[in-house]
Amino acid sequence: MDPWTRWLAGQHGQFAVWQLREAGFTRAQIRTRTERHRRVFDGVHGTGHAPLTDEQWWWAATLTHPRTALSDESAAARHGFWDRRRPFETVTRQGSGGPERHGRLMVRRSLRMDDVVMIDGLPTMNAARTVLDLVARQRSLDAAKRVVRDALRTKAVTPAGLRTVLARHAGRRGVARLRAITDEYADLPIHLTRSDAEALGLAVLAEAAVPPPRVNVRIAGEEADFSWGDLRRIIELDGPQWHGFRTEDERKTRAWEAAGWTVHRLPTDDVYAFPGRLLALAPPTRLERWWL
Repeated sequence: MDPWTRWLAGQHGQFAVWQLREAGFTRAQIRTRTERHRRVFDGVHGTGHAPLTDEQWWWAATLTHPRTALSDESAAARHGFWDRRRPFETVTRQGSGGPERHGRLMVRRSLRMDDVVMIDGLPTMNAARTVLDLVARQRSLDAAKRVVRDALRTKAVTPAGLRTVLARHAGRRGVARLRAITDEYADLPIHLTRSDAEALGLAVLAEAAVPPPRVNVRIAGEEADFSWGDLRRIIELDGPQWHGFRTEDERKTRAWEAAGWTVHRLPTDDVYAFPGRLLALAPPTRLERWWL
């Protein structure tokens, strides 16, 4: 397979001028191909006319310069734990200096590029390093914790993996913050949760010393968010889509109650804004149980 065909197949139709030069294309051949195909970034062009997919944006971003890797929010999206809107794609190149914004491209620099992995050929910062970079740049502790919860919940990282990257980057910005968050979440089964509200709910319960619930296990044939078998108690967290599935949720509640369980329902917004409401529905804390 010739280089041109290989690039179009392996890079989702994106190619860079520097690739053409390195492959020995003449100036006339390069001009022909760049004039024929649309410009995505300076020195990067793509085939087709449809709106670019995420994969095409990621490839185009990493092709803006040799030895460039997808990083930060873009890498987190590629690893599957960032679903918020990205106004630009972010890449990291070796070197020093502050970030530079070029339209829809953000370029960061790092003295260490040994955390890069290849995902279907796309150079990408590994998930643990991506978490460290994002945690360091979040303005609030709550936002930093959300990054870690999302990465653990989607199984992009494990506490052990985070501790490995912490040890390798001792002294780097964000290490102390990430270490504290990792220690807080290390023993929680966040990887069993289905949403960030569930993950945060686990942390709220653990901080209050509430006996840990079972997470998303089937009871009477239906999956329950949090449950305590000794008390036959279930807490369901209802997200914004609850009204659309209200009949289904009511059916599940009837099935649980018929099996002898007490069911409490709580809006997910309350987990963030009024965590005390979750604690009020939970079993007594370890201290309260001892006192009783």
